[in-house]
Amino acid sequence: MVVESINISAGAILRAYKRLKDVAPPTPLQYSAVLSERYNCAVYLKREDLQVVRSYKIRGAYNKISSLDKKTLSKGVVCASAGNHAQGFALSCALLKVNGTVYMPATTTKQKTSQVKMFGRAYVKIELVGDTFDDAYLEAIKDSEQNKKAFIHPFNDVKIIEGQGTVGHEIYQDSPEKPFDYLFIPVGGGGLSAGVGSYFKEVSPSTKLIGLEPWGAPAMKTSIDNGKNTELKTIDKFVDGAAVKKVGDINFEICKEVLDEVRLIPEGKICSTILQLYNEAAIVVEPAGALSIAALDFYKEKIKGKNICCIVSGGNNDITRMAEITERSLLYERLRHYFIIRFPQRAGALREFLTDILGPNDDIFFFEYKKKTSRSAGPAVIGIELKTPDDYDPLIERMNTHQIHYEYLNENDDLFEYLV
Repeated sequence: MVVESINISAGAILRAYKRLKDVAPPTPLQYSAVLSERYNCAVYLKREDLQVVRSYKIRGAYNKISSLDKKTLSKGVVCASAGNHAQGFALSCALLKVNGTVYMPATTTKQKTSQVKMFGRAYVKIELVGDTFDDAYLEAIKDSEQNKKAFIHPFNDVKIIEGQGTVGHEIYQDSPEKPFDYLFIPVGGGGLSAGVGSYFKEVSPSTKLIGLEPWGAPAMKTSIDNGKNTELKTIDKFVDGAAVKKVGDINFEICKEVLDEVRLIPEGKICSTILQLYNEAAIVVEPAGALSIAALDFYKEKIKGKNICCIVSGGNNDITRMAEITERSLLYERLRHYFIIRFPQRAGALREFLTDILGPNDDIFFFEYKKKTSRSAGPAVIGIELKTPDDYDPLIERMNTHQIHYEYLNENDDLFEYLV
């Protein structure tokens, strides 16, 4: 798709803001004393996780649907989403009294479908089709074309971008420190970054705009580096609110002009930030919502003494994911380590390992072993949790000294996924 240069003006975003102010009330811009002290700067959090649908997505969805004429709306609207866009779409349909259909993969969790039903009430129907988002997307497009329904794209649409850009207007309007030196923006399909970026480039051109993507889904960075919108073959879907194979064509054209930099953030660092926000500030965020704060460690020298704003884009975190979030965090922080260890098949071998190999603060949290007949040694998968990363090298040194036969699994992705 070839897209001509598109300009999203501050005026258009201001008009969207006026349309939205009674539907999506402005969210707080909160000073974070903890983060400000940690990074020796003034850190403010734009709390889009406190929106009525717990993300900024209501802004774009309502702005788009409310811009359609009555004849178009009478035929209904349709979208494809397994996440926050579906909830913003559903609430918009209910508020505007428009019939809508949400296509979601059959694998979508009950928690997500329940939220969509709650916001959409009698106005929204959910269709569960296929195993992937692509399956749901194709069905939504088919419904749109056959029944002349307006398709509400999650990001590749001017009205969507203008709606998401109202986040930027609120940040600028409420900022006690003008201008912000740095603004950190999560990037998925590019709706938020294109909208907020367009607004700030016009009203505060000195502000550095940093787009942030998960390490395993670098669609925007890859596209900007290539000079053209590029579809990724595979992605890590863990940061589901910001993991797309291809950004919007419109969004790409805007973001390549307005973003000063796109930085990739490791998924493990994102998980550590989620836990940190919960433990230190009782803030519950989804993985995409933690992107902007997770980035601060990588900019700590540049942001000293500066005024910083981080957009917390959403808080729709399924509690059932916390075990995986904790695991990814501990792996990233080098506190959890998995090994295949070949124990001699004799009495006392495990006791010797505990006595000779484990340090005083080391803990075995995972152990899987099946005795093999007619063999002198049997493999066990062992997970060891350390108190500090510095305990790793002494652990390996003790295993080598005692001639323990082992294979380290953390860096063997295929074997790790299979065994752990």
